[in-house]
Amino acid sequence: QVQLVESGGGLVQAGGSLRLSCVASGIIFRIKAMAWYRQAPGKQRELVAGITSDGSTNYVDSVKGRFTISRDNAKNTVYLQMNSLKPEDTAVYLCNGLRALLPWGQGTQVTVSS
Repeated sequence: QVQLVESGGGLVQAGGSLRLSCVASGIIFRIKAMAWYRQAPGKQRELVAGITSDGSTNYVDSVKGRFTISRDNAKNTVYLQMNSLKPEDTAVYLCNGLRALLPWGQGTQVTVSS
């Protein structure tokens, strides 16, 4: 049974940092390209950052230079380090495979105050 469990969100002031974690189970994690997505109220879900099985990364333009995606295959975990947060980063953050074909978890809420 595939399960994705996100954590690490919270309320932070603009300019602050958060580190999100996503633990995956039920998949062969080390061969899976993973990604972080976010969904803000009234907006479509967007892919924020992706990481391949060999560690190559890509980011949406709005977070380049501020967010870093990484993975620990021994822990079946993908991380998102978010620095210099802005109010427009406020959203529910979720992880999934790079093609978003896994069952979605509940996500973790990130709220950035101005």
